[in-house]
Amino acid sequence: MQNYFSKYFIMLRIYLGLIVLLASNMVWAENDIKPIRFGLTPAIIHNQYELLTDWRAYLQKKLRRPVEFVSRDSYRETIDLIKQKKIDFAWVSDYPYVYLEDKRLARLLVTPLYQGRPYYCSYLIVPSTDLRTKSLLQLKGKLFAYADPYSNSGYLVPRYQLQQAGEDPNRFFRKTLFTWGHRRIAEAVAQGLVDAGSMDSFVWDTLAIIQPDLTHQTRIVAKSPEYGFPPIVASRAVNRADSAALQQALLGMANDPEGAKLLKRLNLTGFAPGDAKLYDGVRKMMRTMEEP
Repeated sequence: MQNYFSKYFIMLRIYLGLIVLLASNMVWAENDIKPIRFGLTPAIIHNQYELLTDWRAYLQKKLRRPVEFVSRDSYRETIDLIKQKKIDFAWVSDYPYVYLEDKRLARLLVTPLYQGRPYYCSYLIVPSTDLRTKSLLQLKGKLFAYADPYSNSGYLVPRYQLQQAGEDPNRFFRKTLFTWGHRRIAEAVAQGLVDAGSMDSFVWDTLAIIQPDLTHQTRIVAKSPEYGFPPIVASRAVNRADSAALQQALLGMANDPEGAKLLKRLNLTGFAPGDAKLYDGVRKMMRTMEEP
C-alpha cells in the first residue's frame, strides 16, 4: 500500500509539473504575439485612464492578442508614428485622416456614431461672462486659442470661415496659441486665459457630462456645419486580416452587452463602416486653405 501511494504521489508531481510547464509555454506564446498598437489623439478625451484601461481589455479579449494604446498630444506626432510604422491604427481628427489618405499612408476603418449619427461640428466658445460676442467676426484683435495645426474643428474651420468672410486668418487676431488638446481650449477659455477658442463639439458635449463645472464657465457662440466624425484609421502597412478583425470588434460593440456599456462611457452609440464621402467637406477646405 505504501508503494502504491509513493507511486501515486510521484505521478501526481509529474502531472502538476507538466501543467505548470504547459501554462508557462502558453504565457510565453501569448507574450510573443505582436501587439496591436492603437494611437490615441486629442480627437477624444484620452486622459480618462480607467475607461481606456477597460476598453483595452475588451479589445484584447475580442482580438485574442495584446493591445497597446499609444497616446499623443499632437496630431503631427501620431501622423509621424504612422509614417514610421510604429502604430497600426489611430483615432484621429478628420483633417489628419484626409492628409494621411491623400499621402496613401492610412485608410479609413470605421467612423464613430455620436447620438446615432456619424457627424460632429466645431464650437466657437467664449467665457460664460462674455455675453456680447455673437460671432467669430466680433473677435478681431482678440486672443484666440486653436487646438492643433492639424485639427479640423480646432483650427481649419475657423480659419476657413475667416477667409470666406474676406479676412486674413494670419492677421485677424491679436495673438493666437495652440493648446494641443480640445479639453485645454475649454480650460483656457473658462479661466479667461484667452478671449475665445474653437473646439470639437463632441469633446465639449462629453465634458458637459463628465465635468459640467468646466463647461458651465464657457458659452457656445456658434456652431459650424457638420463634418464626418473623427474616424479610426488603419495604417496601410497593416495587413487586411488585422484590419478586418479590429473593424469587426468595433462594429460589434453596440450589440454586445459589455461593448454597449463601454460605448456609453465613451459617449458614443456605436461605430459604422467608414464612408470617405463624409470627409469631402474637410478635403475641400484643406485644398482651399492649402493646409499644410
